Amino acid sequence: MTVTEIDLKQHRVATSLGEIAVAEVGDGPVLVMLHGGGPGASGVSNYHQNLPALAERFRVVLPDQPGFGGSYRPTEADLDERSITQITVDAMFQALDALGIERFHLLGNSLGGAAAIAMAQARPERVAGLVLMAPGGGWLPFGPTPTEGQKEMFRYYNGGGPSEKKMANFIRAMVFDHKQFGADVVKARYESSLDESHIEFYHRYNAAFAKRHGMDPLWRDLHKIKSPTLLLWGRDDRTITLDGAQIMLKQIRDVQLHVFGKCGHWVQLERQRDFERLVLDFLGQRS
Repeated sequence: MTVTEIDLKQHRVATSLGEIAVAEVGDGPVLVMLHGGGPGASGVSNYHQNLPALAERFRVVLPDQPGFGGSYRPTEADLDERSITQITVDAMFQALDALGIERFHLLGNSLGGAAAIAMAQARPERVAGLVLMAPGGGWLPFGPTPTEGQKEMFRYYNGGGPSEKKMANFIRAMVFDHKQFGADVVKARYESSLDESHIEFYHRYNAAFAKRHGMDPLWRDLHKIKSPTLLLWGRDDRTITLDGAQIMLKQIRDVQLHVFGKCGHWVQLERQRDFERLVLDFLGQRS
């Protein structure tokens, strides 16, 4: 199966918060994959290259988190009342309930990793296996914050707005070797970041992030995660840095860590084949 041969089913799921856009492919145990929080991110855009391998073994469910892709945009009042992670957890459980999905494997990267941690903490009985790729919230860094990658995210929509040059700088901060990603990748990601409603949301999201002094401190309750957990991290990640992983290794009961040298924040792209093999092996043993 190749990316072009994948038959994605795309639909919108109603929740009490707003509609959630969901793409699905494959059959088997359910694997819910939560994308990161960079400008223009969505479920399909973050993981499309991994679907041919994963869809052979799993029913892969790719929601767009609130504020991203085709999903509804939380308001300023929404973000004042609850964090983006709390909003996302509520929306994801409602969407999965509507799809009739009770128990599932869960994978999340960065912002989606924070939501995955919070979901596994809130409803541990529903998460059969957990894969976290440099997750926000569960990470307690020793170095200064915001990190280099976080600063590039904050800059992207400010100071004159988005541009291909700023997207190239953003990607350079995300990965170890930016030469892996040519002008076509920069252009596609730039174009996906131009939706006006997403831009307006991103300004609200960044303002709320600043008010709350960063991500939710999910690291305080890591012991509530009961699912077998695989941590995947790029040694050279400049966004969610590897040093912050130590607390996760200490506090999550059933955990293992795989670190990739010469790899940044986008493990699923930078080390695609290794990522797919590790996910298939780890979750396959728990299906």
